[in-house]
Amino acid sequence: MAIELSWKSSQIEGNTYSLLETEVLLSEKIEAKGKDHGDAVMLLNHKTAIDYIYQDRISVVPLRVAAIEGVHSLLIKDMGVSKNLRKRIVGITGTSYTPPENEFQIREFLEKACELINSRNSVFEKAMLSVLFISYIQPFEDGNKRTGRITGNALLIENKYCPLSYRSVTPVDYKKAMILFYEQNNLSAYKKLFMEQFEFAVKNYF
Repeated sequence: MAIELSWKSSQIEGNTYSLLETEVLLSEKIEAKGKDHGDAVMLLNHKTAIDYIYQDRISVVPLRVAAIEGVHSLLIKDMGVSKNLRKRIVGITGTSYTPPENEFQIREFLEKACELINSRNSVFEKAMLSVLFISYIQPFEDGNKRTGRITGNALLIENKYCPLSYRSVTPVDYKKAMILFYEQNNLSAYKKLFMEQFEFAVKNYF
């Protein structure tokens, strides 16, 4: 499942590797011909982050800003992206929503998000909110949605639930669900997607 999770999370961000090419890369460390090296790095970083979670080398219970930063640093290794909370304004393609502007706001919002997530009793709610809040706050220069998805899965894994591969969702539908949350704070589309993907994971992997 780690291969499919790495592949689909990367595909949502525009990665061009096929599932088969991803399997060869992650299993044999052979890059696909004609593909951008950055795509291979993205996939390998996903696998590393997932391995760290399964090996208990990153703990997200309770969720802390440091853990989110740790997940992000694994996902963007050797990709020319700063590991630290961003210090400049970023925009999100396809929406007029503008995330928090400076490092101090970002840290404050992340800390409040962690407090809210930790206060919830449902593991599924914790996982879903972590994806949404990290994506919404956009705390890093790049890799925010990837960090949100892996953090959400880490919460599921650490609580002995199966992670989401997002295998049966299209990148377009995923982005539409996120934009609805960005612009209207309406989580209905993502909640539906989340529930469908968990059901898919249980039926197909366990």
